[in-house]
Amino acid sequence: MELSRKGEVPAAQIESLDREGRGVAHVDGKAIFIDGAVPGELVEYAAYRKKPAWELAQIVRIEKAGAVRTSPRCAFFGTCGGCSMQHVEERAQVAAKQRVLEDALWHVGRVRPETVLRAIYGLSWGYRHRARMSVRWVPKKNASLVGFRERNSRYVTDMTSCEVLPRPVSDLIPPLREMVGSLQMQGRIPQIEVAVGEERIVLVVRMLETPSAGDGERLKQFAERYGVQLWAQPAGPDSARPYWPLQAPALYYSLPDYEVRIAFGPTDFTQVNHATNRVLVRRAMALLDPRPGERICDYFCGLGNFTLPIARCGAEVLGVEGNPGLVARAQSNAAANGLAEQCRFVSADLFDAGACAALPACDKVLLDPPREGAIELLKSLSERPPSRIVYVSCDPATLARDSGMLVHAQGYRLAAAGVVNMFPHTSHAEAIALFER
Repeated sequence: MELSRKGEVPAAQIESLDREGRGVAHVDGKAIFIDGAVPGELVEYAAYRKKPAWELAQIVRIEKAGAVRTSPRCAFFGTCGGCSMQHVEERAQVAAKQRVLEDALWHVGRVRPETVLRAIYGLSWGYRHRARMSVRWVPKKNASLVGFRERNSRYVTDMTSCEVLPRPVSDLIPPLREMVGSLQMQGRIPQIEVAVGEERIVLVVRMLETPSAGDGERLKQFAERYGVQLWAQPAGPDSARPYWPLQAPALYYSLPDYEVRIAFGPTDFTQVNHATNRVLVRRAMALLDPRPGERICDYFCGLGNFTLPIARCGAEVLGVEGNPGLVARAQSNAAANGLAEQCRFVSADLFDAGACAALPACDKVLLDPPREGAIELLKSLSERPPSRIVYVSCDPATLARDSGMLVHAQGYRLAAAGVVNMFPHTSHAEAIALFER
């Protein structure tokens, strides 16, 4: 019910957060999703989009603040679209993501985990080791903007720092703006991708034209002054090549628990939060329990983030990945870590039923699919079911769909599930689940 009305401004009590991080209230039987509101608050709101069953709204005034409201650390929060939940205390953020996961599992898959796993935390600030920043030349400002897009907008945020980027990268934003604005090719650089390893920073500059001699010199001076490596990307991600310096040590991250170092290219997929990834890998190994003599398949293996720790535990492991380039780099990582004998890697389309059916049987499975999930792959396991499946997910909805199929059609039980706070201060929810026969 509507709680109060002052003039034409309605007010409502916030009940929870939705999967986008908006406050949820119900007024006269209609769901109201209010940007920036937190559970327990009484807020006056104004709707900016109305449908018969729901409305999207923004806060006009907070009549009573919620206990989990906190002050955003970033000066650009509210304008920048990179984060949506800095105003919510971190444990409340994670609780909301856990509720999103459990709701999806039940409402989509009609399953509930026997055990709710303790949430995985890592770094909360300065954690984004991968980011894609937009670039725009703004004639009215006579300057270039470098940063994330504004919330619900195609415009680039006029920002000079970022609290979720590592401090050395955040500090680069003002000089990047200045350098890009000084180029003759201003307006021909739409994005700069950031990749951070444990010892090096790479900036991949999307260039729509070849730099002039003067621009090339400015780019080189920037790289030398700030100790970064610049890559040029004239077309798609595979076109990216070192620009300056031409030779530099490879990017890498480490998994100390398993004495593994994983090299990666600046456009390769890696987890953005290296600290949280270490905890995630540790949890995955505990659930999977790889043992000497077992044959284990790691599907969507990428660079070997889970494959190499599985092998270090003594199991024989097959890594399967759709991108042949990633397969080659995973093989190289296995060799560099002395694990080539325990690991084998192949390329296969894991969204194709025929390709999945041709894969060998194994004792256990680990998979870390993209947002589309892994329905065809999991269907293919019915003829040769592994005893245990550990599923790392970046989308609760597809995890829930796939869980329903595993439980109701293939005889597995959802033994455990929990959230992974890979992207603090955003609404993005990742999860890990264990299925057993």
